[in-house]
Amino acid sequence: MQKVSIVGASGYVGGELLRLLLFHPKVKINQVISREHIGKPIGLIHPNLKGKTKMVFSSLSELETCDLLFVALPNGKSMKLMDKFIHVGRKVIDCGADFRLKDGKLWQQWYKTPHTKTNLLNKFVYGLPEINRNKIKKATLIAGPGCEAIVSILCLWPLIKQSVIKPAAIIIDAKMGSSQAGSKSNQSSHHPERSGCIRSYLPTGHRHTAEIEQLLNLYGNRPKVLLSATAVEMVRGVLVTIHVFLKELLSEKTIWKIYREAFNQEPFIRIIKQSQGLYRFPEPKILQGTNYCDIGFEKDFHSNRLVVIGAIDNLVKGTAGNAIQCMNLMSGYPETLGLEFPGLHPI
Repeated sequence: MQKVSIVGASGYVGGELLRLLLFHPKVKINQVISREHIGKPIGLIHPNLKGKTKMVFSSLSELETCDLLFVALPNGKSMKLMDKFIHVGRKVIDCGADFRLKDGKLWQQWYKTPHTKTNLLNKFVYGLPEINRNKIKKATLIAGPGCEAIVSILCLWPLIKQSVIKPAAIIIDAKMGSSQAGSKSNQSSHHPERSGCIRSYLPTGHRHTAEIEQLLNLYGNRPKVLLSATAVEMVRGVLVTIHVFLKELLSEKTIWKIYREAFNQEPFIRIIKQSQGLYRFPEPKILQGTNYCDIGFEKDFHSNRLVVIGAIDNLVKGTAGNAIQCMNLMSGYPETLGLEFPGLHPI
């Protein structure tokens, strides 16, 4: 039985970690840490967990040693505390952005603040099991990817690996649910402002661009990612529509084979491409609460453009579920343990 704790347990990601870990057969949750809710019961902040645990939130000063520490803090916060976290947790999984990029200058370029722990950047393994599985198994420090980055990388990786698309202009249109902004409210999340909106909030300059390019550059293609983000009226979910251009006029059968060979053994990747029915392509709605990433595609019949469509639940495969998938690998557990929920329909 592994003893784990969660720092930042009162946020949406912390709540998802709790929801999943409370029922994980190989985990004992030792502490849940919150700055604002010290002494309060978990069910008060995460009402779906009422009656499932008697634990209360502890302060950071009370943090005890554990086998594995999950960190779910806002961007820029964990680097200031990572020396303490590494001392407390035998293994650490950081769900935030602080250790995703390997270059401190690149961090400052995209996040507009200096990185204060550049000496640790290369010690963290980028936590995407489908690509870094062997490294994750041996790692003690994991940097969890961003939600847009996870789904975009998984959609693009097989095509980049096989060098069948032009890397110079990869266009990603990401549609985002409101929970990806976190549990802190602001003017843009105020109900009269958010309800009914389709708001283009980052037409350019999305921070996850950097980590997508960083990982896809593994094969020397030097991809140029052009990412736009739009807020839509859903709570959970990310849908990416990616436009790429084939180097040659490949058939859909060939493209299907590329994806099948890349992901045939992956427990949480599903290739969704049907000729009929409502769910012919990936749809975030039916992925709520699941650790799946669904990927589909369609070739433009009058050009060499390929449209790739990917969907995830941003709080599960996009963050907490993916982190637990990493924990399972690091601990020698079955990779799917505690993550088997198939989703609901209708919902």
